[in-house]
Amino acid sequence: MLFTHRPFLFYLGTRSCTRFATQIAAVAVGWQVYELTGSAFDLGMIGLVQFVPSALVVFVAGHAADHYDRRWVIALCQLVEALTAAYLALGTFGGWISVPGIFIAMTVLGLATGFESPAIAALLPGVVPEGEVQRGTAISTGAAQVVTITGPAVGGLAYAVAPSLPYVVMLVLWLLGALLAVVIVRERAVVSHTATSLKAVFAGVSFVRHNPAILGTISLDLFAVLLGGAVALLPIYASDILDAGPWGLGLLRAAPAVGALLMTAVLTRFTIETRVGMRMFQAVIVFGVATIVFAVSTAMWLSILALAVMGAADTVSVVIRFSLVQLATPDDMRGRVGAVNFLFINASNQLGQFESGVTAALLGTVPAAVLGGVGTIAVALLWMKLFPTLRKVERLE
Repeated sequence: MLFTHRPFLFYLGTRSCTRFATQIAAVAVGWQVYELTGSAFDLGMIGLVQFVPSALVVFVAGHAADHYDRRWVIALCQLVEALTAAYLALGTFGGWISVPGIFIAMTVLGLATGFESPAIAALLPGVVPEGEVQRGTAISTGAAQVVTITGPAVGGLAYAVAPSLPYVVMLVLWLLGALLAVVIVRERAVVSHTATSLKAVFAGVSFVRHNPAILGTISLDLFAVLLGGAVALLPIYASDILDAGPWGLGLLRAAPAVGALLMTAVLTRFTIETRVGMRMFQAVIVFGVATIVFAVSTAMWLSILALAVMGAADTVSVVIRFSLVQLATPDDMRGRVGAVNFLFINASNQLGQFESGVTAALLGTVPAAVLGGVGTIAVALLWMKLFPTLRKVERLE
């Protein structure tokens, strides 16, 4: 049983700590920036200043994950993140933090995340027994969603108590995550000491380009979530449309995780055995429909329900995508292929946040969110035509 497998449990611990801290940061930084500026464009900039540095280092990061001990790569990144949280806590407590200062801190977090994420993704197959990657992915996704449920709520509540308190909690979580990372004992050694060269660094790009199912999977997530980034507008919905305040923002941010956790419980018990490609496309379409419902909602309960459906649909897509990519990639390539995957995911999440902020500034919050949902559905339908190999994938393991 994976729940009694110690390497996997330590892996869950370090991944959950970093996810918890990241979710707290999303609430605290988003609310703080909007409180300081009242600007949708500045909310979008939070995503951009994280994406650009991580995109610049992601291929080097993927090579590092294949060349060095992935546990120490993760731990070092979490120490950098902890120091950044300390800077935000001190600046907020002292009253000298500014929006440019916050953007600099988020840039540092983007750099650290750029190195950390490929290493975490590549480490999973090395800490689970053979044949358990899909179940391990579902469980780790579920554990992440548990902290994603509590993280935004804790972040909103902590910010209401004291604006510096969320950053202190983030500091503690990242330090704990670093400790858990270094005590992991791997099930199998998966690190390959490949020679450092330009070809080796970009080998993941070549691998993905020559595997249509993987390319279709990763690019589907990129464009679907890039357009459907309504979550980036939650501070505006909480403040101006739903009149919910910081605590309400925490509830809204937690809602997708509630739906994701419920779906994870289903997928942990009943793995997806057939027609996995079609199931992923169907999940993306459901995500787009739920985004439209959320966009036009003016009732708190309906907004929370729509966000929960978005989280459930996204979980189906994540489990299929991650399992497919990991199982189709050799061990000594997982860091570099994971870097490509991370670049696409990061682009979809953080550039999607920037796109939503800019679109909301130009068209208004509700039209921007509706347009994103429609775009997500359109991308799913188009990708079904462009990548028939992916649509026809039947099984994972």
